[in-house]
Amino acid sequence: MIAISMPPPKSHWSTLSFASTLYLYPVLDILLERIPDEWQYDLRLGLQEALVNAAKHGNALDPTKKVVVHFFMNTEQCSWIITDEGTGFNKSEHCCDLDDHLLPPEEAECGRGVCLLSHIFDQVHWNHRGNQLRLSKYFRQTPIIAGSIEEFA
Repeated sequence: MIAISMPPPKSHWSTLSFASTLYLYPVLDILLERIPDEWQYDLRLGLQEALVNAAKHGNALDPTKKVVVHFFMNTEQCSWIITDEGTGFNKSEHCCDLDDHLLPPEEAECGRGVCLLSHIFDQVHWNHRGNQLRLSKYFRQTPIIAGSIEEFA
């Protein structure tokens, strides 16, 4: 079940919550409903990674635990705050030491999701406990589409 609440007066943030599941298609559709077409693919991939981590690693796919997403969008940016009910994690203890600009090697057991998020979003921040993630994207430039002519110019 997905629950969504409209923003309270004087706020532009909406809230969506859902029981821990990996069936995220309808959740992603709601969260990306007003995103410009040229950003849809990248942001869907990044949000899917963040939501899977919250449901799977944070809540251990426990259907009695919820993932809550506060989200905001205007013409210049969008932001999501994703919170799970898990115990949290320490990024520096549970992820490999990586240069944020490089993906880890294929044989690495950790860090791919963290790197992916840092490549897609302009801001990626976890709270101190490690059970809340804030993602922001600014619409000031066109995303790079793999295989585009501009990429090889």
